[in-house]
Formats: sequence, structure tokens, C-alpha cells
Amino acid sequence: MRQALRDLHDTELAAQAAAGGRREYGELVRRHGSAVRGLLRRMGAEASLADDVAQDAFLQGFQRCAEFRGDGPFAGWIKKIAARLYLKRVRHEARYVAEVEADEAALPVDHAGLVDLDEALKTLNEAERLCVSLCHGAGMSHPEIAAAMNLPLGTVKSHVKRGLDKLRARLQPAADRNGRSIHVG
Repeated sequence: MRQALRDLHDTELAAQAAAGGRREYGELVRRHGSAVRGLLRRMGAEASLADDVAQDAFLQGFQRCAEFRGDGPFAGWIKKIAARLYLKRVRHEARYVAEVEADEAALPVDHAGLVDLDEALKTLNEAERLCVSLCHGAGMSHPEIAAAMNLPLGTVKSHVKRGLDKLRARLQPAADRNGRSIHVG
């Protein structure tokens, strides 16, 4: 009797998909589709573009499934494919601008006083948002990002550091930003 797809590990599903298992690959898409689309949205893609690129990434992933060795999580592997496809599309459509200053508007805050990370990422310029998303969302190394974006390694490191510094400054509580200490107790 076949083991239920939901009980199989990603590595087992990928191996079966590499042998032509469409149902097994469908399970991988079901498991990781929203995470891939979320990464693409954080990188700056509109919802419909994120859906299109995610679909293209999963199609390419199915074709290249035999290349997945299981050295890392399947989610990281498919996110790298999606991130590279998105970057390629952005360059092709000539919408990528290396240095655009972020709008300094206030971040939307929910009723509990929490800041939405997606909204915070939108305050970064496009290069910083892409580099931070690729590094911390797709798990790509700085050299991998430099190669994917066709940027010098030092530039990628600067974008990641500046982006993270800006996010930290934006995401810390307002009282802390004003230099006052916050006592939790």
C-alpha cells in the first residue's frame, strides 16, 4: 500500500517527482507554494506577478527535480529558482533601478502595536529590498546574490547591511527610537 503523500518527506517526494511522479510534485507545490509567493511579494512583486513567477519556478523545478540532492530543504531550493526567475524578469522588463530612495512615510501599525514586515520592506529602496529578501528570505549567500543580480559582492553586502539597519531602526518600538528606555515587567 502506498504511503500517503502528506506523510512523505520533501526529499522522498522530490526523488519520486524526478522519476516522473506528478502527484508527488503536486504535493511539493501544495506545501511550498505560499512560501514562494510570499518571498516574491517581499521582493517587490505584485500579487499577480508573484503568482506567475511562482508557477514558472515550480514548472522549472519539476523539469530540474533530478538536480535536487537534498543537501538543504526543498523550500530553499525552489525559492532560489523563483528568486532568480523574478530577477531575470525584472531586468528584462527594465523596471529594476539600483538606487531609489525610500519614502520616509510612517509605517502602518496594527492595533497591537506590531509593524507589518511586508510593509516595512516596502520602505527600503528596491536594491536593498531585493538583497535582504534574497539573503534572508531565499537563503542565498552574498556571492550567489551578486551573481544573480550582476552586482559586485561589496555592493550586495552594503545593500544587505543598510537594508537590515533600516529595518531594525523602523521596527524597534517608538519609545526606543526616541532614546527612552523601555521597561518590561
